[in-house]
Amino acid sequence: MLLPESSVQGAELPVRAVLPAVVDAVRSRGTAVLVAPPGSGKTSLLPLALGDALGGTIVVAEPRRMATRAAATRLAQLVGEPLGQRIGYAMRGERSGGKGLRVEVVTTGLLVRRLQQNPELPGVAAIVIDECHERHLDADLLLAFCLDIRANLRDDLAIVATSATPDTIRLSRALGTAPVITASAALFDVAIEWAPPPVPVPLLPGGRVDPRLLDHVAAVVRRALAENDGDILVFVPGEAEINGVTRRLAGENVLPLFGRQSRAEQERALTPAATRRIVVTTSVAESSLTVPGVRVVVDSGLAREPRTDQSRGLGALVTCRVSKSSADQRAGRAGREAPGRVYRCWSATDHTHLDDHPAPEIAIADLAGFALDLAAWGAPAGDGLTLLEAPPEVAMTTATELLRRLDAVDDSGRITERGRRMAAIGAHPRLARALLDGTPRVGADRAREVVAMLSDDSGRDFGDDLPARWRALRRGEDRGAAARWREETKRLGRGDSLGGDGARPAGSRGATTGGPGTAGVPDDLAAGIVVGLAYPDRIARIRAADSTTYQMSGGTGAALDPQSPLRTTPWLAIAVADRAPGRADARIRSAAPIDEQTARDIAGDLVSTTDQIRWDDGRIVTRRVEALGAIVLNDVPLTKPDPLLVKAAVRDGIRRSGLSVLRWSEAALALRERLAFCHAHLGDPWPAVDDEALLANLDDWLGTELASVRRAGDLARIDVASALRRLLPWPAATRFGELAPERLQVPSGSEVRLQYDGAEPPVLAVKLQEVFGWTVTPVVADGRVPVVLHLLSPARRPVAITSDLASFWKQGYPQVRADLRARYPRHPWPEDPLTAIPTKRVKPRR
Repeated sequence: MLLPESSVQGAELPVRAVLPAVVDAVRSRGTAVLVAPPGSGKTSLLPLALGDALGGTIVVAEPRRMATRAAATRLAQLVGEPLGQRIGYAMRGERSGGKGLRVEVVTTGLLVRRLQQNPELPGVAAIVIDECHERHLDADLLLAFCLDIRANLRDDLAIVATSATPDTIRLSRALGTAPVITASAALFDVAIEWAPPPVPVPLLPGGRVDPRLLDHVAAVVRRALAENDGDILVFVPGEAEINGVTRRLAGENVLPLFGRQSRAEQERALTPAATRRIVVTTSVAESSLTVPGVRVVVDSGLAREPRTDQSRGLGALVTCRVSKSSADQRAGRAGREAPGRVYRCWSATDHTHLDDHPAPEIAIADLAGFALDLAAWGAPAGDGLTLLEAPPEVAMTTATELLRRLDAVDDSGRITERGRRMAAIGAHPRLARALLDGTPRVGADRAREVVAMLSDDSGRDFGDDLPARWRALRRGEDRGAAARWREETKRLGRGDSLGGDGARPAGSRGATTGGPGTAGVPDDLAAGIVVGLAYPDRIARIRAADSTTYQMSGGTGAALDPQSPLRTTPWLAIAVADRAPGRADARIRSAAPIDEQTARDIAGDLVSTTDQIRWDDGRIVTRRVEALGAIVLNDVPLTKPDPLLVKAAVRDGIRRSGLSVLRWSEAALALRERLAFCHAHLGDPWPAVDDEALLANLDDWLGTELASVRRAGDLARIDVASALRRLLPWPAATRFGELAPERLQVPSGSEVRLQYDGAEPPVLAVKLQEVFGWTVTPVVADGRVPVVLHLLSPARRPVAITSDLASFWKQGYPQVRADLRARYPRHPWPEDPLTAIPTKRVKPRR
C-alpha cells in the first residue's frame, strides 16, 4: 500500500476525491488527463494511487530538476520511507534508488533519453507527464514518444497527463480523446492588490530589467510585510533580479530559490521555518513546486523565455510580460494553506492586455536538439508522431540544416552513426559535436570541462572572458556553480545521461587524453577551440585594430564591452551573443580568444575562395577573395577575369542602375517605340520592349556588346539602335517597314516621319496644304490602326487633329480657312481643298 489514509497529514489534498475516477479511466481507457490547480496534490497523490492500482513502476516526468527532487522527497515522506527505498528519482548526473522502485520521479529530458535507449520500458506500468500546461519542448516530445510506444509496442502502458489549467482539449485529443478529470479547487480565496510603479517602467533595450522596477518590487515586499502575516513568495524573471531584490531587502530573512542552486540551498527555501521568510524565486515555483508557509505573493509581472533568431542563429533568454494564466498560477500560491493576498506590480488595465497563455516552447525555441531526438527515434521532422503542435517550418528547417552540417543526419533527414553518438551524449547537438571533435584537439578532460561550462549559462553575469570563468570554476570561487560544473564534467566522462547506469556515450571509449600534441595547446586556446567547434558561425575577427566590434563568420556583427579584457583580441570564438531588437550588432556575452590558423582548422568547411567580379559605381571591379564565411581573409586583384563573369557583372550593373546608363539616340528611341507599337497591336512574335522586358532579356539584344564593357564610358559607346534590331522577329521583320512605317508619303510628295508612342496610334504631323485632295486616312499595322493626323498651320502649329479626313474637309476646313487665310496670304487656301493641288511651297512675292 502506497497511498496513505486521508487522515495522514498532507494526504487530504483536493485531488484525493478524484483519484478513483482517474484510476478507473486508466484501467478502462489506458489514458487520462487530470486537471488540478497548483498545490492540490496531483503530483503527490496521483503516482501513489496508480502504484496501488497497477502492477509495475510508475514513472513521473517533471519539467525541472528542482521539482523532480522535491516531488520524490514529498512522496517518500507520504509513504513514511527514506528516499531510494520504494520512492526514488533520477536526473542528469544524479539519482536515488535502483531497481525495484514503485514510483520514480525523473526529469522529462532524462526520460526521453531512456526511451531512445529502450522504448519498451520493461517493468513500467504507467507514465505520468506532469505540468503539461507549461508546454516545455521535452514534455511535448515525451508525450509523442509515449503515444507512439503505446500504439506500436505496449498497448498496456498507461499514460496520464496533468495540467494546472483547464485548456486541455488538444491534450485530450492527442491521448485518443482521453477522459478529462478535474479536481475542484478547495483552495482559499486570494485577494488581488494592484500595485503598479508610480511611473511606467518599461523594459530596457535587450530585454533588461530597469533597476527602478526592482526598487519598486522591494518596496511592495516591505508593504506586504507590514500588511500581512505569513511567508512571502516573490516572483521575478531570473537570477540577476533575484540577487537585485535580495540586496534591496537587506536585513530581512530572504531566501533565493532558483534552478542552479545547490541542493542544500533549495531545501532551505522549500522547508517550513519558525521565522517569517521572504522567498524570491522565478517561474520555477509557478506550478511544479510548492513552497510551504506562503500567505502572500508579490509578482513582478515578468518572466524569462527562450527565443531564437533563426536568421542569425543567435539564441537568448528574453524577458517578457507574464501571461494571464501564469499570473493566476502565481497568485494561487498565496491561497494554498489559508486565505492569502497577491500584490501585482502592474495595473488592472495592463492586465487586460496580457496574453492568455505563454507561448509553447516549440514555437519560440532552438529546435536542433528536438530535431535530433526525432531523427534518433526514426521520425525525421516528426513524421508519423502525434505532436501537440507542429514545429514552425523555418525553425525546423534551420535545425535540420544544422544537423546536416554536423553530419548528424543525412540528406533525407535520417540519423547517422555520428548522430547517434551525439544523441547519446545528452547535450545540445552543437556541444555534442564540440565534445566529439574537441577531444582529439585539446584532450578529453579539457573538452569535457569546456562543454560542461557551455551547458550552464550561470556565468552570464561573470563577464565575457570565458577562459577566466573556466579558471574561476577550477578554483571553486563560485561554490554552487563550481559544484554543478564538476558534476556535469563527470557526467560527460562517465556517460550517465540515461540516469546513472554507468554506460559511456557511444564512441567515447578510449577518448581520455586526446591526440598527439594536445598538451601543448594553452588553456585559453583550448577553450576557444571547443567553443569554435560548437559555434563555427560565431567565429569572429576584429573589424579594426582599435575597435571592440567584430565580424562573425555567420554574417552578423558583434560588439564587446569597451572594458572587456578581451578587447583588441584579433580573433574570438563567441559562445554567447544576443542581439537587441533594432540593433545591427549583437552583444558578446561570452567568448574565448583564438587565432587565424585555429579558425581555419576548426571551421575549414566555411573557408572558400571565389572570384568576385562586380559592377561598382560605374566600373568593373575584379577581386579574388578568400573568406571564412562572412569574414574576408584575403582580397587581391584578379588579373585575368573570366569573360563570362565580367559579362554577368555588367548585366547585373545595368539591371540595378536601369536602362538610362545606355546612350539612347533618337534612332534608338524611335525604333523602340515602333517595336512597342507592333507588340501592342500585333502581339506575338513581336517582343515587349518595356524596361522590365529589356532588362530581363539583356543577352538577347545586348549580349555581344556587354562582353567588351569595362566601365561606364564603354556603355555610352554602344549603338543601342543596332542592338535593338536583334529583337526583330524573323520572318515578320521583313514587313516591319510596312506594319510600322518610319515615314509616310503625303499627297505633296513629302516623306513625313510618323511619331510612335507605344500602344497609342501613331501621329503624322504635316502642313495642311500638303494633304489637299487626301480623303482616305492612312492606316498601319495591317490596316488595324488609323493614323492620327496633326494638320499644321504655316507656322507648324496644329490647327486640327483628326483620324477622319473626309469629315474634316467638310466641317473643319471652312472655319480653319476663315481664321488663317488673312494671316498667311502667301499660302493657298482654296475654297475646294479636294480639287486643289497639294503643295509644300508658298506663292512667290510680287
